[in-house]
Order: sequence, then structure tokens, then C-alpha cells
Amino acid sequence: MAQTFTKAERLCAKNDIDGLLKEGRYFSVDGVFRICARPRMALAPAGLPSRLLISVPKRSFKRAVKRNLLKRRIREAYRRHKPAVAVDLMLVYLPKEVLSYAEIEAGVVAAIARVEEALCA
Repeated sequence: MAQTFTKAERLCAKNDIDGLLKEGRYFSVDGVFRICARPRMALAPAGLPSRLLISVPKRSFKRAVKRNLLKRRIREAYRRHKPAVAVDLMLVYLPKEVLSYAEIEAGVVAAIARVEEALCA
């Protein structure tokens, strides 16, 4: 599996996001992320990548510099630990402080494992 994060792997179309929020299953992982996910297998032909939407609330981090730092860390952790199944995935960052990359990576790995367990079972 290629360790890249291409445009095709970003969830950015309004219709796709609305569909995810309407039909997706919601989870929470260790107080780090709130997750919304739905399988992509029924929606598209095989071979399409999983898609990701990252949200860091402005209410918690007023400065764009911190929000962007967190998004970069989450994106990098996701890039290194992509899910094996094709899913649309939304990660919402919950803590009120900036966590280290190691803590974010552990949260992303736990989130992906939780989604794979729930959607494949």
C-alpha cells in the first residue's frame, strides 16, 4: 500500500460529507477523536481508496496555526496507518490542548482499528 495522501483520498464534496453524517456510524476513541465512518464498498467499485475528513474545532483552538499543526499531525499519522478496508472517515479532534505526534498517532491507530472492527464485523 502506497504511503501517500492524494486528492482522491480526501473527503471534500458536500454531498459526500452530508451522506457520511447522515448514514455513518459514530464512535469515540480514548477521548482523542470522535469518529464518523461508513463503508465505501457498497457505494463505489472495488479499488477506490478510503477517504478522510479532518476537523479541529475553532472553539478549542482560536489560532489557525495550532489547528493546522494538529491537522498536519493527524494527516501524517493517517498516511502511515491507512485502513485496510475502503471507508469514508471523519476524525474530529477532541482534546483542548495540543497533543504530541506520538499521542495523536496512537489515537489514529486506535480509531482505525475501531472502525475496521465495527464495519467489518
